[in-house]
Amino acid sequence: MNVHPLYINGEYTKSSTNEVIDIINPSTEEVISRIYDGTVEDVDQAVMAADRAQKSWGLTPSIERGKIVRLLGEKLAKKKDLFVNLLIEEQGKSFQDANGELDLAIDYFQYMSEWARRIEGEILPSDRSNENLFIFKKPIGVVGGIIPWNFPVFILARKVATALIAGCTIVIKPSQQTPNTAAEFTKLIDETDLPKGVYNFITGKGSTLGNALASHKKVSMITMTGSVPAGVKVMEAAAQNITKVNLELGGKAPAIVSKYANLDVAVESIKQSRLTNSGQACTNAERVYVHEDVAEEFTKKMVSALKKATYGNPQENKKADIGPLISKEHMESVYQMVLRAKEDGGNIEVGGKPANVEKGFFFEPTVITNVNQEMEIIQEEIFGPVLPIMTYKEFDDAIDMANDSDYGLSSSIYTDNIHEAMRAANELSFDETFVNRENFEAVQGYHAGVRQSGLGGADGKHGLHDFLVTHTVYMEYNSNK
Repeated sequence: MNVHPLYINGEYTKSSTNEVIDIINPSTEEVISRIYDGTVEDVDQAVMAADRAQKSWGLTPSIERGKIVRLLGEKLAKKKDLFVNLLIEEQGKSFQDANGELDLAIDYFQYMSEWARRIEGEILPSDRSNENLFIFKKPIGVVGGIIPWNFPVFILARKVATALIAGCTIVIKPSQQTPNTAAEFTKLIDETDLPKGVYNFITGKGSTLGNALASHKKVSMITMTGSVPAGVKVMEAAAQNITKVNLELGGKAPAIVSKYANLDVAVESIKQSRLTNSGQACTNAERVYVHEDVAEEFTKKMVSALKKATYGNPQENKKADIGPLISKEHMESVYQMVLRAKEDGGNIEVGGKPANVEKGFFFEPTVITNVNQEMEIIQEEIFGPVLPIMTYKEFDDAIDMANDSDYGLSSSIYTDNIHEAMRAANELSFDETFVNRENFEAVQGYHAGVRQSGLGGADGKHGLHDFLVTHTVYMEYNSNK
């Protein structure tokens, strides 16, 4: 079986070690590929290549950078079917979710390419005579991009397209569990006229390569999507050189269902928000607070909806609603969390255990009731197709319980009462609030978190600005000339 090579300074290369990591298909439990278990030396070579390329790439007219970013999106679109199949195989995403992720990634390259003529500075009046202040927006420099396993194509697009249009060079490290799509994307890079060193691709364990990237003196920013513990380690490593960090970490998204809600809309939207990517997304609805007057009806409808959800190998069943969890270890972690909730008094209304299948890491869609605010199932991220439901009496209580979390990424409310919707928009302490719709962001918005959900953000104008620095020039002139 071939081993995916690294890509450094425009050339494919082996790692400085011969050690490899097996990549497992979570639907079949079979080895489907291998990657090099990269080293600190590999990281250094990739970063130094990016550093050498940074000056000329940063000075390249942004319209030229935009053409390349757009071309990458076009190339990705032409090979969409290949990437969909690779994504299903390595990550277990349902066909519908995989197809949607590719569409979003393609759209991201197109969207970011349109910023080529929109990166703007300012001219300000000075306090002195014969002087103007010019504010320039310039690329931050070499970016280290750490990609998670749950959205390996879209988040690669989010980091690569933004870095390139901003004039930054980048070193990409995909998850050691889902590197195949990133390796295939690197082939698209190799087919373009992108200067050597602007894009580099390394593989290996996050504990080794993430630390090496974040602590490297030539890296100007680390953008990482991953877990809170991984984010803490990245911040600790980046602190050595006061390197900027851009982190999207965990989430525990609350969904408030008001007595004024359209319950059919709420059930369908929360179902979609919970089951997307088999529940393995930071923006998934992770806990529901439903008004006591409609709780029984809502729960009955939700249980019925999840009973109808289908699961199976997406390579064999394109209509399956959900695929497997990413690994046996993760499936067991989700199961143990459900068992602890049950031991603490929770009622399993549907599901509650690994699916009875011959192969694959499938978990039954699950609803748990009779839980309370202090329980682990309400406070800690589940990252699986498990939905705990609580009730509330007063709207103030729903807001308070929703905000009672270490996380602050996404939130949602279902209500036809405009006053409740506006209160939620103003009082929920999250960087995203979805009203009467499923949880998922738009490329022109701004995806960010507060508290332990991260620092900085992505998407739209504000996400692009995270890859830029502000340079002020005080320009004096001679009025007699």
